[in-house]
Amino acid sequence: MTRILVVDDDPQILRALRINLRARHYEVDVAADGTEALHVAAAHPPDLVVLDLGLPDMDGAEVIRGLRGWSSIPIIVLSGRAEGTDKVDALDAGADDYVTKPFGVDELLARIRAVTRRAHPQDGPGAALATIGDYRIDLSDHTISPDLRLTPTEWQLLEQLLRNPGKLITQRQLLHEVWGPQYSTETNYLRQYMARLRRKLEPDPTRPRHLLTEPGMGYRYQP
Repeated sequence: MTRILVVDDDPQILRALRINLRARHYEVDVAADGTEALHVAAAHPPDLVVLDLGLPDMDGAEVIRGLRGWSSIPIIVLSGRAEGTDKVDALDAGADDYVTKPFGVDELLARIRAVTRRAHPQDGPGAALATIGDYRIDLSDHTISPDLRLTPTEWQLLEQLLRNPGKLITQRQLLHEVWGPQYSTETNYLRQYMARLRRKLEPDPTRPRHLLTEPGMGYRYQP
């Protein structure tokens, strides 16, 4: 049974999530602040964490960094903050996805299923295959059918997105991985290369269905 740790200082949210998750056969632990969350996670290691950013004793990003010091478990952030920078900081600290408050339980459950699938990918050749529009992309041998040419940088950027289906990857993460840490603020690079990838791969580049932008935050590959 999948064990989920829910961290939030709102007793009503803790109660509602505990009831809804247990009804769907998840094992649930709860914590009302960051210190308790780290203690519970150490004593009863969860398979996934649902974490509020606005905790009374420490920022949620600090909890993420504390968990990432010893674990790679999926973390979904709950955020009631309007500023995208808080979510970006949480994602850069190691969170896997986020849900904005107020949120629906169905939305959260869908995110839980998605990050759980990414944490336990299916083995076999299909794991290296992806489809965008009419194109079938094989990441194992860097081929696209029907034949399409990408530059090495376009391949690196596309691969970062395709190997994390459904996951929001921040601008900073992409710049660091593709261009290097010295380019972490050069967001114009990303805009230009994403526009080129959409023109090559998306059926309608002006209304992309697969290579999506999260304004001010990053990009996501939606299968």
